[in-house]
Amino acid sequence: MSDEAHFQLTGLLNKHNCRYWSDRHPRELVQKPLHSSKVTVWCVVAAFANIGPYFFEDEHGNACTVTSERYAHMLQDFFIPHLQGLPVNKTTYFQQDGATSHTAKIAMNILRPLFPGHLISRCGKIGWPARSPDLSVCDFYLWGYLKSVVYCTLSPRTTQELKLRKQEEISRILVDVFVGP
Repeated sequence: MSDEAHFQLTGLLNKHNCRYWSDRHPRELVQKPLHSSKVTVWCVVAAFANIGPYFFEDEHGNACTVTSERYAHMLQDFFIPHLQGLPVNKTTYFQQDGATSHTAKIAMNILRPLFPGHLISRCGKIGWPARSPDLSVCDFYLWGYLKSVVYCTLSPRTTQELKLRKQEEISRILVDVFVGP
């Protein structure tokens, strides 16, 4: 199972609905960003290994939108090399949600040969159920777990620190957590 999530340093601030008051300068304005800094993390959770995290970033190291080209690039340069040496065979299934970047032709052309007949996706051999929520371990366990352990003590102050904490925590997760005894 694979998926991505956005992790933010702080909460969102909508400046449109905020008013600033100052006893010295009534027109003083304190500017804050509309959206806090964030990282976009992608992972795979499998019975035999966890793959990731992969951080979707632009050329400046900032979190960016997951486009079909970026997703295909990640599959080619990150996911496929990590699959080598793992016990992936003809009975291994790969599940991804129906996000447009995941189901674009460029991405599906990479994934179909890797998991022939065993691709669970909106355009895969095994279709993603219509109007279904994400039926993924990432959504109902991994992301919530990571949020609870990364932010349990001191919140990260920079995106670099946030990425480092995500990497550390994902590497600590044992495969047994997802498979059971």
